Amino acid sequence: MRLVRFRFGDEIATGVLEDGVIRQLRGTFFEDPVPSGSEVALEHARLLAPVIPSKVVAIARNYPEHAAEMGNVVPDVPMLFFKPATSVIGPGDPIPIPEGPSRVDPEAELAVVIGRLCRRVSEEDALKYVLGYTCANDVTVRDWQKSDGQWARAKGSDGFCPLGPWIETEVDPSDLEVRSRVNGEVLQSGRTSSLVFPPARLIAHIAASITLLPGDVVLTGTPPGVGPMRPGDRVEIEIEGIGVLANTVASAGG
Repeated sequence: MRLVRFRFGDEIATGVLEDGVIRQLRGTFFEDPVPSGSEVALEHARLLAPVIPSKVVAIARNYPEHAAEMGNVVPDVPMLFFKPATSVIGPGDPIPIPEGPSRVDPEAELAVVIGRLCRRVSEEDALKYVLGYTCANDVTVRDWQKSDGQWARAKGSDGFCPLGPWIETEVDPSDLEVRSRVNGEVLQSGRTSSLVFPPARLIAHIAASITLLPGDVVLTGTPPGVGPMRPGDRVEIEIEGIGVLANTVASAGG
């Protein structure tokens, strides 16, 4: 099932996408998600970020080959950082690149969307708290990542977390191909089977100390092959079994 959040005219709504038609829901994905009886053709709607999370919890160095290409070692436990809700944008939205930095990279990631309050859960039960999965782009300013000593600005700036195009509820996250493309050229390619810490382990580790709320998002890490993007580029994040998240790149000043 593909769950979408969309704009139709002046209305923002949620729905289920099937065969090019969005069947609108009366409530949200988390409260009263029953059909309203209204339908909208996908071509007449604009897809938005499928959720606006209270927080995005991201994981660093979770693919060994990416850790190696950046000159880092794989951590013994998941390495967490946060991206604020203001970093979230949807499919088709421009990614704003600030003036000054010499290198800004897209990072393709499988994103886990939490479906219900999740606190102190076992790894065995963790996936029961998942609504579904979507594509994410963990946009990163490499200059700031190196200079700041922490990653809040480098990875948390406005527009630095594209999500979408929808939430897929019926996919097995254990072995999916994850790719990034810039102007049609493949940069990154990997499989989630290579993750050091799989989604269930990540959720259990995070929820041991940080409560995850419905709609919160966990980014699972990025595969090797990172490279830069520049204003005017088209960036695509593709995940097997989910779809393609496409955004253009624009200068933050215009």
